[in-house]
Amino acid sequence: MTVFRRRPIAVLALACLAAACGPREPVPTVRLSQAAPARAAAPEQPVLRVAVAAFASPRKNLADYDAILWHLGRKLGRPVEIVQRETYAESIELLERRQVDSVFMCSGPYVEARRRFGAEILAVPRIGGKTTYRAYVIVPVDSPDRSLDDLRGKSFAFTDPLSTTGRLYVAFLLAERGLVPERFFGRTMFTKGHDNSIKAVADGLVDGASVDQLIWDDLARAEPAVASRTRIILRSPPFGMSPVVVHPAMDAGLKAGMRAVLSSMHLDQEGRALLAKPGIERFVPQDDSAYDGIRRMQERVALEEASPGREAGSPR
Repeated sequence: MTVFRRRPIAVLALACLAAACGPREPVPTVRLSQAAPARAAAPEQPVLRVAVAAFASPRKNLADYDAILWHLGRKLGRPVEIVQRETYAESIELLERRQVDSVFMCSGPYVEARRRFGAEILAVPRIGGKTTYRAYVIVPVDSPDRSLDDLRGKSFAFTDPLSTTGRLYVAFLLAERGLVPERFFGRTMFTKGHDNSIKAVADGLVDGASVDQLIWDDLARAEPAVASRTRIILRSPPFGMSPVVVHPAMDAGLKAGMRAVLSSMHLDQEGRALLAKPGIERFVPQDDSAYDGIRRMQERVALEEASPGREAGSPR
């Protein structure tokens, strides 16, 4: 687990997770300033603990969300801890056990957390005027492959077992044909970050991957030399955006305060600047029904994987 605690003049280290597709990143050191305004003779407020799911590598997650969480803590008058775990399942468990107050969570894990303990959506980011996102299936730019069928028997990178864009979508396409990924592809791997999957394809370490559209688009802007070495061969339908999630038993006042801060960030110059780094326009409400399509895909994949008469590599 990686934890960042905001304190005056604190030096904090982020332990890099070992990516399945490449060497370990150097461990960055981050100097952080005081999050909450000083209050003379006032006791310290309880720490706000927020987990950021493994959308990307720990370094990128920190770069994208640290300043937003700093702003949230300052507005609430609370010190903040940022928690990172390697898998989406661990993030769900942290919230279920109330070891964190909130999670910036992928859509698939949210559906699971909602089913297990009634997790609630606080807000979702609006990006490019939308509260939806897609999966991209990508291959190396010089690959002859033009479709998912062309990748049969080849190597393929997923992000996380619970990821909508990083596994579920492709698993659903195969389940509709009576197939499962582990035998359709010659070799599969989990990279623990969409950026890791993109780089694995760009470097020719795997023949294909399914990744988050938003992270591919962001990488195309930030590191065009990497993204340009990949080619999109398939785009999914839109899915409900990855939400900010809280436990249903969270203190109502804190819940309302967090929602108010997030939903008003875009109204001032500082907030807009902090949101702009990860490409967020603003945080907005989102209804749970936006994730019904993901639920249907999960049910179809689970049915196929549990089928006793299924030959894993071939249609039934």
